[in-house]
Amino acid sequence: MDSRKDPRAASAGGILVTRLQQRGVAGVVTDGGFRDSAEIATLDMPSFHARPSAPTNLTLHQAIDINVPIGCGDAPVFPGDVIVGDNDGVIVIPAHLADEIATEATEMTAFEDFVTEKVRGGQSILGLYPPTDESNLAAFAEWRKANGR
Repeated sequence: MDSRKDPRAASAGGILVTRLQQRGVAGVVTDGGFRDSAEIATLDMPSFHARPSAPTNLTLHQAIDINVPIGCGDAPVFPGDVIVGDNDGVIVIPAHLADEIATEATEMTAFEDFVTEKVRGGQSILGLYPPTDESNLAAFAEWRKANGR
């Protein structure tokens, strides 16, 4: 939802977001605020907003269209783009890059899981992260084989 990065009035509230969930929406992202943010957080659907906002959306925002290009948090968002979010933030992946980025992210996640395991085991990050010591790359290849990753 493009709220022009203005959270002074809500982009949506608990009723609207619940209705979106009931209609099969996978998640909700706005660069504005949510009313009823604690209620929205309990829904079985990811939702991201800039901050809670008590005033109703009609004081500043009007829904005028759906499934059209927008800007959200300074990022262009086009229909079909992939949105990925977690507690650290939200990113927009252009549809034509989604498969390539997913493959790269999967590889990076596997490597970071390997590194985390090694660091928890007491290994220094020197030469490990980033992997400037070739022996760590060999150990990673063995780890992947052993862990099916």
